[in-house]
Amino acid sequence: MRSRSIVPLFTLTLLWPAVGGLGAQARGQDTRPGIAVFPFENGGSYGQDKDNFDALQKGIAGLMISDLAANAAARVVEREELQKLIDEQNLSAAGRVDPQTAAKIGKLVGARYVVTGVFIDFYGDFRLDARLINVETSEIVKVESDRMQRDHLFDLIRTVATKLMRDANLPALQKQASEQRMNRQVPTEALTYYSRALLYHDRGQKDKAVEMYEKALRVFPDFAEASDGLKREKTS
Repeated sequence: MRSRSIVPLFTLTLLWPAVGGLGAQARGQDTRPGIAVFPFENGGSYGQDKDNFDALQKGIAGLMISDLAANAAARVVEREELQKLIDEQNLSAAGRVDPQTAAKIGKLVGARYVVTGVFIDFYGDFRLDARLINVETSEIVKVESDRMQRDHLFDLIRTVATKLMRDANLPALQKQASEQRMNRQVPTEALTYYSRALLYHDRGQKDKAVEMYEKALRVFPDFAEASDGLKREKTS
């Protein structure tokens, strides 16, 4: 596919000293390596509605953030903190985020690594590629890739997240945490509703976001991320 280049981030450069400094102060003495996960790009998918694919760009990243956050050795940047900067720089409209741009955004949120990626769903044959980028050098440290059927999308996200933990030199999870993580199974239907909830949230469509979170919870009542999202929507 043809990728579209990102416009020069002149305004981002101007913002860097102020925003970066404030972010560092807010994080205090937390010396854990920070990881920021960008929305995943749709690399050309077929077999679902466009809104589902648009939503999965956010939902895949949202669940990967949750999975990486299970490792207490890392500080994972909250999705909304990163999304705010993406919106301010209009990166969503610009297309694929190149490593240099991702690294600049990563510095603003105090990350050591950023994760970008792409997915392709060909009528249920789902492939996920993720890149781990060193923020200091803009170097792509590792590219991880795997594929499964769409019905196993949660397993696919978890598998790639596990590889990224290793690539970022994070220690293995303790046995109890690892078992809890591996025993959880989120149905693809619930994951899709959750993804659409994130999409509607970012669009400012609160009622639709609430509806999608509720649908996700009806399919999978133990879906912690959907439950937390629903609470935030109802209290905001």
